[in-house]
Amino acid sequence: MTAYFGEGPHHQAHVDPLAALRAPGDPAWDVYLTGTVFLDIIFTGLDSAPVRGTESWARGMGSSPGGIANMATALARLGLRTSLAASFGDDHYGEYCWDALAQGEGIDLSASRTVPGWHSPVTVSMAYDDERTMVSHGHEPPPEEPAPDCPPRARAAVASLTPGRPAPWIAKAAGRGTRVFADVGWDDTGAWDLASLKDLQYCEAFLPNAEEAMRYTRTRCPRAAAHALTEHVPLAVVTLGAEGAYAVDRRTGESASEPAIAVEALDPTGAGDVFVAGFVTGTLAGWPLADRLAFAGLTAALSVQEFGGSLSAPGWSEVAAWWRAVQSYEGQEPAALSRYAFLESLVPKTECVDPWPRRRAVPTIGFGRTA
Repeated sequence: MTAYFGEGPHHQAHVDPLAALRAPGDPAWDVYLTGTVFLDIIFTGLDSAPVRGTESWARGMGSSPGGIANMATALARLGLRTSLAASFGDDHYGEYCWDALAQGEGIDLSASRTVPGWHSPVTVSMAYDDERTMVSHGHEPPPEEPAPDCPPRARAAVASLTPGRPAPWIAKAAGRGTRVFADVGWDDTGAWDLASLKDLQYCEAFLPNAEEAMRYTRTRCPRAAAHALTEHVPLAVVTLGAEGAYAVDRRTGESASEPAIAVEALDPTGAGDVFVAGFVTGTLAGWPLADRLAFAGLTAALSVQEFGGSLSAPGWSEVAAWWRAVQSYEGQEPAALSRYAFLESLVPKTECVDPWPRRRAVPTIGFGRTA
């Protein structure tokens, strides 16, 4: 059973994928996460990469919260009650990001705070010829940046593991029954030692990309890496880029492989965050492993057809519009349609959704949102 709430932020048809599971006494939040929020400024429509000593004009521009806000937005747009702990600068950038997340996306910021005298980190992204170049600026976050020793009760949490740097909140959250989903960044030390990921032992699932998984497990095949990782974490999900994703669940003995959906990619920013959000959504809803992988891949594919990180995160309106559109294509393979048949009971009704692909209004600082 899926509950529909009418229109939510961004005129999304609001779906609660956990409606059938909710009960008195449940945690207030479905997902908790913490990290650094950036202001992302995205220039689009550049004819080429910027050339030294010249001025380039972009035909498009957007502004949005970035960094950990990409993940928080992706989760919230899929209907999960999301709580974010982060520091915000007391400049206009910080105010804009706070309002965009709290008011625009309905994300709980009660564990966040505004830091006097600290300016917001900024990333400028330039998209051209299916590539992107980014320039970032920011100071060290204040020592008090939220990573609470006792995070709020939540069904799940999303964490980014750092070699040699355990985060105390992860163990405490897991000890209170929160299911922790973790990814990891590139290991600049070159050690690629799983023992350095101290918090992996507290995680429900680990979602590295293929290169990271193979380096950590000393294997030459992403699928072999996934199986090797289940010696350290119950559920391993390895993303394979254009080849899709592969997952192994040690507890059930289940494995699944799903190909990627072929799309015209405009900007991959935030696609990994959207994939994790889709997988977390399916896991908390109790879907079969293969459906979770397929849904995560679909949401990531929808996101790369838009520019920006949090700007591109799809909601249920986009998922529903895609599902209606692909069913109308002549000559559509029945097997391909049947793979996503589980969406039929989840997506909003036709009259609730916009045509697909949907072009969002792109907000900029100081202007109100447009319909």
